[in-house]
Amino acid sequence: MDFAWSETQTALYDRTLAFAQTLGGDIRTRDREHAFSRAEWQRCGEFGLLGLSVPEAFGGMGLGALSTARAVEAFGRGCRDTGLVFAAAAHLFACVMPIFDHGDDALRRRLLPALCSGERIGANAITEAEAGSDVHALKTTARRDGDGYVLDGTKSYVTNAEVADVFVVYATTNPAHGYLGLSAFVVERGAPGLVIGKPFDKIGLTTTSISSIYLDGCRVRDADRLGAEGQGAIVFRSSMEWERACLFAAYVGVMERQLEQVVEHARTRRQFGKPIGHNQAVSHKIADMKLRLESARLLLYRACWARDQGQDATAAISMAKLAVSEAAVQNGLDAIQLHGGSGVLREYDVERMLRDAVPSTIFSGTSELQRTLIAKSLGL
Repeated sequence: MDFAWSETQTALYDRTLAFAQTLGGDIRTRDREHAFSRAEWQRCGEFGLLGLSVPEAFGGMGLGALSTARAVEAFGRGCRDTGLVFAAAAHLFACVMPIFDHGDDALRRRLLPALCSGERIGANAITEAEAGSDVHALKTTARRDGDGYVLDGTKSYVTNAEVADVFVVYATTNPAHGYLGLSAFVVERGAPGLVIGKPFDKIGLTTTSISSIYLDGCRVRDADRLGAEGQGAIVFRSSMEWERACLFAAYVGVMERQLEQVVEHARTRRQFGKPIGHNQAVSHKIADMKLRLESARLLLYRACWARDQGQDATAAISMAKLAVSEAAVQNGLDAIQLHGGSGVLREYDVERMLRDAVPSTIFSGTSELQRTLIAKSLGL
């Protein structure tokens, strides 16, 4: 087994980390204003982060899943604004990649270059109030009308909705066919019948806007459909493979930065005449943080490698997503405990990293759903 990175992958990681460390600005101000910097978004596009896994012909870097995840890991490690990192990853894996993987050539050429460059922002709209993990229970409909469809319904928890220019929207074209009756469409900002709701106030990832969107007689063309009618479940499943693997690499990067911060604190913070890291209760907790990080990291790398090899990576991706998200939450709790009183103060990064980690066990499929998928792969 060879765990070494190629020179190209190492150079990309180093360049991405150095670039990401120039981002983030005054995170405390952004935290209060609930907005990432649009100027930095465009810088991310110019660097290539918004099109990592998109072929060069459409404005991307043409990377596979493993190299993409490695770059996203560096992005998460270097940038203190995890909301910006999350917004960029959601844009790429839940909107841009479905358009590339399932759109026709004309749609790709019309939309992808601007999405990869940072000129435009993408969003994914599938979740509804009564259809979270059960995506086959969608109430939003797409009714055939001439050479297109008319969409009606409400979508909840749409990442980037407030600022997005392009939405991938999932709707039911034939309710009687269950998951085979689900279809995916591209809806652009300004389309008649599309209304963007007010952003939610949430626990973490505060610089990323998340809103409901409302579709009331929203008309789209046949050419705006991704894949054939009834292939929406396939579109969604492939986008979730990208998201559950590569997006969660950002949390691996965050945990790396968090661990570095905790170790430095344990070395320099003195109590009872010695650094707190000399206390076994402290050093063992830090050792557990390292163990969770490395275990999750290797599961994620393996899942991305399997996807690049064309293997069925469903179970591997679920294990990686589950391990990374739950490690991020527990490591966040441990980091606060180890920092004591300063860990709960808003002026430091410690409590923010926990708040940003909490949603990770819910979005892209809950921890419970991942366990169900893993059990199913075992024949249960």
